[in-house]
Amino acid sequence: MQTITESIDVDVPVATAYNQWTQFEDFPEFLSFVDSITQLDDVQLHWRVNIDGVVREFDARITEQHPDKRVAWNSISGDANHAGVVTFHKLTDTSCRVTVQLDWQPEGFVEKVGAALGVDDRSVKKDLKKFKEFIESRSVETGAWRGEVDNG
Repeated sequence: MQTITESIDVDVPVATAYNQWTQFEDFPEFLSFVDSITQLDDVQLHWRVNIDGVVREFDARITEQHPDKRVAWNSISGDANHAGVVTFHKLTDTSCRVTVQLDWQPEGFVEKVGAALGVDDRSVKKDLKKFKEFIESRSVETGAWRGEVDNG
């Protein structure tokens, strides 16, 4: 399993950053490897990702969701063994830290070489900067889902 952990400080309130992160279908706006995410219901998502030309599709289930604190998910079927957690930490009333941890199983030559060379880490860092630019330029989220999920 490959694990990537990256953080970024964002100049919006923690609730704004969290609310935006619950808008999974907007992920392609700031995550370069995500072609699309379709939210099937409150806890199920269908992902289509493209990593260096390798397209994978999988379904994921949200295993934890606690407003302004964390969102976690695991793949449950499809082409990828993938899990992630995003945590939100209030720094001030108008800023927060967003930390992303992704666990995934590289498959095939291209993915394994990319993981070994740190390409994945740099990509996640770059995409977090895109999230920062996306949410700070808007200063309001595109939507919000504030429900609790605890399927741990």
